[in-house]
Amino acid sequence: MDAAKLRAWWWHRQGLDGRLAGKCPAEVLDETGWARSVGGAGPYLGLFARCGAGREAVDKAVAALEVHELPSARGCTYVLPRSAFALGLKLGQGGPEAEMKIARKLGVTDAEVAKLCKTVFDALKSGALDPEQLRSALGGTARGLGEEGKKKGLTTTLPLALGKLQAEGEIRRIPVDGRLDQQRYRYALWRPNPLAGFKSSIEDASAALARLYFLWIAPATAADFQAFAGIGVKAAKAAIEPLKLAPLENGDDRLMLPEHRAEFSSFKVPKEPQYALVSSLDGLLLLRRDIKSLLAPEDLKQSVMGEKGRTEIGNVMYFPSHAILDRGRLIGLWEYDPATESIAWRSFIRPNSDLKEAVRRTEEFVRTDLGDARGFSLDSPKSRVPRIEALRGSKAVASG
Repeated sequence: MDAAKLRAWWWHRQGLDGRLAGKCPAEVLDETGWARSVGGAGPYLGLFARCGAGREAVDKAVAALEVHELPSARGCTYVLPRSAFALGLKLGQGGPEAEMKIARKLGVTDAEVAKLCKTVFDALKSGALDPEQLRSALGGTARGLGEEGKKKGLTTTLPLALGKLQAEGEIRRIPVDGRLDQQRYRYALWRPNPLAGFKSSIEDASAALARLYFLWIAPATAADFQAFAGIGVKAAKAAIEPLKLAPLENGDDRLMLPEHRAEFSSFKVPKEPQYALVSSLDGLLLLRRDIKSLLAPEDLKQSVMGEKGRTEIGNVMYFPSHAILDRGRLIGLWEYDPATESIAWRSFIRPNSDLKEAVRRTEEFVRTDLGDARGFSLDSPKSRVPRIEALRGSKAVASG
């Protein structure tokens, strides 16, 4: 299989080839996949790269509930389009139970949490509340779990109730500043509940997710889907089976929808470069978690700053920095430096004027719309300094 064609096809399916320019955020998320949100700039960067949406347009979509951040696959938070709210909630319902297993060992009962859920629900009838306001309204209903709870990541019983109510679609989190790149929220009742009338079983929901997944990023393996969905081997096999997926080639374990075979066969790699700067958690990178497939053979030994110092990029599972891409090929890395209000970057190829313009355009977007480009909530300018210095001090082909 032509690796360049495969990378360009993924690029095309992910809408990074310009075909979604001008589309609204909900349409983009529906067609290319839910955006991973961990208090970083990933959702903004992904939408900007795909359709050109600025922060104002995305925040308006959030305020209008056209898109929303909620717990979903694997219990992780994603930004989903309205069409997927119920499906996402159904898929994320295992998260609260996992927390309850820990809480039970700390002496918390199901009845106690059920009672607290009702108290929280009643408190929110008068309007949205932030955590401090909610604790005040609850009085002593939510109790602390002591030092042992802290060690387990559960300081009080309140998060148990909030997580359960969110998973049930009874309440939702509202970003305090209306922004997706922070983790300060108010809680409000969700009316109508997105799960009202949604009768699908978890098996049906997993099957629905499987079809979406192979629309977003195929060809991919069954193991790729299983890892994304966070389900067992048997459950993943059952979810995939109705799709009648076809192998990319005879003997290849990468699968795709039958209706895409003809389109893929006639697909041509664009002759001219198509550059984009995306988040380290972008769907193109995260859905399959196979960095090597996005690298040209000559780039596998490129030295990058990993968690424990320098390493070859072919050895890492997750990107230590944001990515620069060309038709699906990883060609460089970047970070935003708030101190200089500029992007520090390095490319594995000799940069031309179009690549420099792509960097400049993203730099302006981050500077004027976002102010920073955190990879995740704990990614601070201070913690980013070593990566920025490594990018700017590299002897690679290019440095910005």
